[in-house]
Amino acid sequence: MSFSAYARQVRDPALPHRRRVSALRSCVQPYRPIGFHATLSFLEEQAGSFQRDEAALLRALDALVASRLARRAERRRYAAARSAAKRRGRRSPRPDDPNPHHRRGYWYGAPGWAALHALRFWQRERRPALLPSLDRIEVCLDSCVRACLAAGGGTLTPAQRQLLATAVDALDERIRPEVWRDRAAYFRARELLQVARFMEIAAEAA
Repeated sequence: MSFSAYARQVRDPALPHRRRVSALRSCVQPYRPIGFHATLSFLEEQAGSFQRDEAALLRALDALVASRLARRAERRRYAAARSAAKRRGRRSPRPDDPNPHHRRGYWYGAPGWAALHALRFWQRERRPALLPSLDRIEVCLDSCVRACLAAGGGTLTPAQRQLLATAVDALDERIRPEVWRDRAAYFRARELLQVARFMEIAAEAA
């Protein structure tokens, strides 16, 4: 079924509450800006305990729908701007042009709040399996995450921003096809790059 069909189930008071919660989870499957489990966790932080409360369930759906619609609207604006630029003869976008299709981990409507939530969720749920590590780059990234969360608003010092940039460059090297050998290492590097992206989003919002 489509996102809209599942959303109608969430709103249907004739259905059992458990079925409506399951429908919300199905809505999150195709639209999960910060990852499936982190998105559900963030919706609960925004809306309340939707597992038990109907009003919270509807608030959670409204928050998800609003973010999804905002993303679609920005992509439409980008497509219109690109079409206009092509008519003027500029076939390719400039490297520094903001492209919403490249905004991985971005929650429209509350980007900083969601990014910090995703970092806290990662630190609680995923960090124990990945870190501590003896890898220098991963140690640097972990220290940046802890500093970002300790700051409360995502702000990093210039030295910490430099550490983060160094870690991102090194992780980028690890996922290039010509150097990729180990699937586990590849997906580990991808996950850590997304963590770095959450820090960048939080810092931009701050």
